[in-house]
Amino acid sequence: MRQYIYGKNTVMESLRGQKQVYDIYLLKAYNDPKLIKLINSKNIQVHYVDKKFLDKKVGNVVHQGIVASVEGYDYYELDDIIDNIPSDKQPLLLMLDGLEDPHNLGAILRTCDAVEVDGVIIGKNRSVGLTPTVAKVSTGAIDYVKVARETNLSRTLENLKKKGFWIVGCDLNESQDYRKIDYNMPLCIVIGSEGFGISRLVKSKCDMNVVLPMNGHVTSLNASVASAVILYQVYNSRHPLS
Repeated sequence: MRQYIYGKNTVMESLRGQKQVYDIYLLKAYNDPKLIKLINSKNIQVHYVDKKFLDKKVGNVVHQGIVASVEGYDYYELDDIIDNIPSDKQPLLLMLDGLEDPHNLGAILRTCDAVEVDGVIIGKNRSVGLTPTVAKVSTGAIDYVKVARETNLSRTLENLKKKGFWIVGCDLNESQDYRKIDYNMPLCIVIGSEGFGISRLVKSKCDMNVVLPMNGHVTSLNASVASAVILYQVYNSRHPLS
């Protein structure tokens, strides 16, 4: 099914990648020779329109004067994600339990692309999906990070443990400092929702919990920030400076 995406970087990454781009809609005064050249090289129809037309397509967002009609974003089967992890790489998955903010998901996908996360797992219910806003915030990372949707996250963790994964939850209770863990093992990091954290059933499947020290006046971090801190700690553990 076709989907509308918006923003210069998002559209450019789609043009550079394998995703089918059907039409491009530009503001009448839009002038970016590099982008126009890329569009023309793909033989894609360009429509010059007014702002009202773009707003109607994507809503009251910062679309930067460019909207594209593209092939919808596909979800992957989790088993396929795991089967395609290179044999010489320590597997790394990220599970998002109840995440609802598309801006958080977009930012998380951007970090996942940077640190070579093999796949992201989200719930089918009460969770944000791969929306145009997610695509915009991810600045193109949505085209490269594989995302799986699962109905039962706690059962998914059980199956991952059977496949040799260790489950690390980001939670305040019964936790240790996130810097104390050796992350050189097949991992699935679990991040909870913005307001409620990790759900009880999902938390019960975690092998260990980690916490990010907070010495200031606030008591929690944004989900995308917490994800970035932990994922870069994993990266640091696996790729130490010599």
